[in-house]
Amino acid sequence: MAELAEQRREQYKGYAPVFHRPKEGMRDSHREFLATQVANEERFIALVSAADDGHLDGFVIAALTPAPPVYDPGGLTAVVDDFMVERPDLWSSVGRALLDRVIEEAEPRGAVQTVVVCGPRDEPKRRMLTTAGHVVASEWYTKPFAG
Repeated sequence: MAELAEQRREQYKGYAPVFHRPKEGMRDSHREFLATQVANEERFIALVSAADDGHLDGFVIAALTPAPPVYDPGGLTAVVDDFMVERPDLWSSVGRALLDRVIEEAEPRGAVQTVVVCGPRDEPKRRMLTTAGHVVASEWYTKPFAG
């Protein structure tokens, strides 16, 4: 999972180099962070997909969280931030299957919506999300300071 996440960070670094600048030594700390999420089955849904040869070709982690206090969607939100596949062409198959499974597991646990983080130029992932019925609800804009 940490290896796939590192690959995605490299891709996203090209989109917004300051915002996505990796912290020194972050790979080990991110591995520990992922492990704590995987271990907390009450608050997180962690799923992996393995190829026929057994290597990991995708994973997703959804955090079951209340909506911000100014919104009331009627239940929990499944926030999906760590969500990667090995290759862009796998979003429509592996990525979609992982996302569908998150929804299947989150709904009986009180979730009424998903919020999925996606980079603005991550077109294969964006296409999969749109095909799966997701819509853009918000976007972040960033600008590094000149100093």
